[in-house]
Amino acid sequence: MAPTVLLAEDDRAIRHALERALTLEGYDVTAVADGVEALASAHRTPPDVLVLDVMMPGIDGLQVCRVLRAEGDRTPILMLTALVETQDRIAGLDAGADDYVVKPFDVDEVFARLRALLRRTSADGGPLTRDAPDTAGRAPLNDPRLIGAAGIRMDPRARRAWRGARELELTRTEFELLELLVRNAGTVLDHATIYDRIWGYDFGPGSKNLAVYVGYLRRKLDEPGAPQLIHTVRGVGYVLRER
Repeated sequence: MAPTVLLAEDDRAIRHALERALTLEGYDVTAVADGVEALASAHRTPPDVLVLDVMMPGIDGLQVCRVLRAEGDRTPILMLTALVETQDRIAGLDAGADDYVVKPFDVDEVFARLRALLRRTSADGGPLTRDAPDTAGRAPLNDPRLIGAAGIRMDPRARRAWRGARELELTRTEFELLELLVRNAGTVLDHATIYDRIWGYDFGPGSKNLAVYVGYLRRKLDEPGAPQLIHTVRGVGYVLRER
């Protein structure tokens, strides 16, 4: 069956052009003009992936994102944004988006990012879910399912992660990036390797996609007085280590 896409874009020309391109690419597309329609459609017929414009009248794409995530919906979300500042992109990730494309965009880039999101969903066996935590939300001890390094513990099957006793609230992409770093702790991973493993696509030397995700993951990991765990190796990539 064709993957189902819910597209929300208030610019009619962009909406129609992207709907046609996605349909020709083999997707089953539902296109709506605003956030209210997007939420109604997502509740009525949950799609495989959402493509949301950030700037829509009434309920914008960020608000749609927040509502769905608050409801426990972990369907992958790709944001379309004309905002190019890093803080604007971080706002999208903070709302729960999995990836973003900056306008004006090449439709092939949209296709590539959708393929990557759908591959990860398929590999997970469905939308991101969470096992019920224990009463304190603590990581289980001596559980063979856990992987860990530098004070981080992760349960890949349950999609849960902790720094010490504190459970981390991570988006799908953040979780996969942290898991990659934990599994390769102490090893510097170059940008191309990370792009290939996380997105399945190298967006080129000019892309800030990886830097934005690393910065946001650092914010969630960092604790006052504790060492930073994700280190930048200038001109190469990133490494997870305590010192």
